[in-house]
Amino acid sequence: MLNIHVATFGCTANQSSSEILEAKAVGLGNRLVSEREADVIICNTCTVKDTTEQKILHKIKEWGFQGREVIVTGCMPQVQMDEILENNPEVHVLGMNSLLKLGVILNRVHERLEGHSLRPMSVFEDFPEGLLNVPRNRSSPNIHICQISQGCNNRCSYCIVTLARGHLYSFDADSIVTDIEQAVYEGCSEIWLTSQDNAQYGLDKGIYLPALLKRITAIPGDFRLRVGMMNPASTLEILDELLEAYSSDKIYKVLHLPIQSASDKVLGRMKRKHTMQQANIIVEKFRDAFPESTLFTDIIVGFPGEDEEDFELTLDWIRTYRPDKVNISRYTPRPYTEAQQFRNIDTRIVVERSGKLHRLCNQIKLGKKEDMVGREVDVFISQQAKVKGLMSRTASYKPVVIPEPGEFCPGQRCRVKIEEATPGYFIGHPV
Repeated sequence: MLNIHVATFGCTANQSSSEILEAKAVGLGNRLVSEREADVIICNTCTVKDTTEQKILHKIKEWGFQGREVIVTGCMPQVQMDEILENNPEVHVLGMNSLLKLGVILNRVHERLEGHSLRPMSVFEDFPEGLLNVPRNRSSPNIHICQISQGCNNRCSYCIVTLARGHLYSFDADSIVTDIEQAVYEGCSEIWLTSQDNAQYGLDKGIYLPALLKRITAIPGDFRLRVGMMNPASTLEILDELLEAYSSDKIYKVLHLPIQSASDKVLGRMKRKHTMQQANIIVEKFRDAFPESTLFTDIIVGFPGEDEEDFELTLDWIRTYRPDKVNISRYTPRPYTEAQQFRNIDTRIVVERSGKLHRLCNQIKLGKKEDMVGREVDVFISQQAKVKGLMSRTASYKPVVIPEPGEFCPGQRCRVKIEEATPGYFIGHPV
C-alpha cells in the first residue's frame, strides 16, 4: 500500500481530474494522506500563469530532494517537459488524457520503492479517457464537477492552454447525462459544468450546449446546475437558444464571460474572436432575460500594446456593466505562444494599472453587496460552509452563508434575510 497525496493547481477541470485520481488510487488499495506523510506525490499541474508554474517547479524539485516519488500530470507535461525534467529528472509522467493508466505508473513506483533500479515511466494517450462515469473522491460530497469537453478551437496569441489541451474534443452527450444522473443519485445537489470554453461544446459533434442543458435539466431530482466559463465569440453563436435553455429553474443565472480587455485594438492583438460590441450584446440580452443575474469576467492587464486609452476603455466598461466578480491577471508571456515575441509593457505600469483596476472592482463589488442587505431571498443550500453552518446560493449564484441553519441541510431550499455583506459572501438567517 502506498501513501499518496494529490496536489492540485489551477482550474475546475483539474479539480475534477484530481478527484478521479484520488478515487483511482484508493481503489487500487492505496491510502490518501497529507503532503507531509506521503511517499508518493501526484502533482496535477497548471500552466496558465508563470507564477503558478514557478511554484509547481519549485515543489517538484523539493519533493525530489526529499526522496519522494513524484507523478506529474495536468497541462505542464504536454508542453513543458524540459522544464519539469530539469527540476526533477526522476519524475513519472501521466498525460492528462491517461487517468485510467494511473495504476500502471503506481506499479512502477511500488517497484522502485522496494529497491528495484527502474527508470521513471511516462504514459500519454491521444484522446481523453476516464473523465466521465468513473468513481470520484469529491472534495465536497454535495458538488459534482462534470467536464463536458477537452481542448479549444481558438488560438489566442497569449494562451498556452490550447497548446496543452489541443483541439476541441466534446464528450458524448449520453455519457454526460449518465454521469450527472449517477451524481444526483449519489446525493449531489449541485452540478458544475466545466471545460476550456463551455459554449464551444458540440461544435465537433453536432449537438450544442443549449440542447445539452435541456437534457441535463430534464434529469429528475432537485439539483442546481452551474455553467462555467463561455467565451464571447462562441456564446454569441448560440445566444438565443442558450437564453431559452437558461430559463430552467435548475440553472443558476450566472454568466462567466471573459472579455480580457475592453479595447478592440487589444483584443485584435490577443487574437480574440469577439468585439466589445458583441460582448455587450451578450451581457445586455442576458440581463434583459434575467434581471437579477450575476456577471463574472476575466481581464488581462498590461497586454503588449495596451496604452492608457485602451486601459481607460476597460475601466469605463467596468463602471458601465458593474460585474459582480472580476478575475484580474497581470500579463506574463507564456512559452510557445505568439505573444511571447511581443514587446512587453514596463512592469511598473502593469502593477499600477492592476492596482487601479482592483480598487475599482472592489468598490463596485462592495456597493452591489450592500444593496442586498436587508432583502429576503430564496436560496438553495449546496454544501457545508468552510467555518460554520451551510453555504447556500441564490438563483443567480450569489453565496449566502447560513451560520445557524437549524434543521436545514444541503439539497434543500429556504428563504433567508440578508443580514450582512462580507467581501466573499453574504450572511443570512432563515425567515
